[in-house]
Amino acid sequence: MDMFHSGDIVARFSHRQDVFFRIVGIQSNNKGESIALLKGLNFRLLADAPLDDLIDKNSVEIAHYELRDSQVIYQKLHKVVNQRKGSPNNSEEFFEIPGRILHLDGDEDYLGQCLKSYQQLGLQAKGFCKSETEQPKVIGRILQENPADILVLTGHDGFLTGKKNFHSLESYRNSRFFVDSVREARRFQPNRDSLVIFAGACQSNYEAILNAGANFASSPKRMLIHAFDPVFIVERIAFTPIDKMISLKEILSHTITGTDGVGGIETRGQLRRGYPRSPY
Repeated sequence: MDMFHSGDIVARFSHRQDVFFRIVGIQSNNKGESIALLKGLNFRLLADAPLDDLIDKNSVEIAHYELRDSQVIYQKLHKVVNQRKGSPNNSEEFFEIPGRILHLDGDEDYLGQCLKSYQQLGLQAKGFCKSETEQPKVIGRILQENPADILVLTGHDGFLTGKKNFHSLESYRNSRFFVDSVREARRFQPNRDSLVIFAGACQSNYEAILNAGANFASSPKRMLIHAFDPVFIVERIAFTPIDKMISLKEILSHTITGTDGVGGIETRGQLRRGYPRSPY
């Protein structure tokens, strides 16, 4: 058996090596077997696997994997920007104020990538790295100190091995914390159009998160979601005029994982237009 260490990039034989992970820890289970705790490189998934289910990935394989992922992201970003340029809402007479974003993420790497993408898309965003367990405890204070129109609550999640009840929060690694965070945010702002919320991660309890008060959530079919799926959802919300309802089918078509991974309810956009545009 190969020796594995924290930081190694691996894939799982049992899942046809479909997703690359970084090992974030190795521990023993109740049978004394060594188990690796895994974090998806580009999917918001925490998982565990026995060491004999893992295969180490070399630098060439990792480079190809990251290149394919970057190409998908670039194509989505390119499509989004081109659609915005061709939007009938654009007019030289008006100026635009897109919705402000507040993003809490349990993963510092993902948060940094998302904040960079928001900036590239012309969005005003603030981010805080808070673990999934911390988020319900701090969200009220952070919202009060950082006014926002759109709230994103993300990190890692996963349907626990051996569980069968898709409705029970006990079957998920972190869904209960996303539910509690949404509830706390709704105590601060109950109106779903005054504060638009996206919450969840890979395989999260979609129905419970929506019922708690989110506008958009993951994951309808308990699928993996891409780290950038929240970015593409938020971009459409922020640049849809406030007097218009967001087209659910259109907004979900912008995501990488689509309707298997993310979904939501009818919601108004958060773009405000101003007139006249100042020459300065």
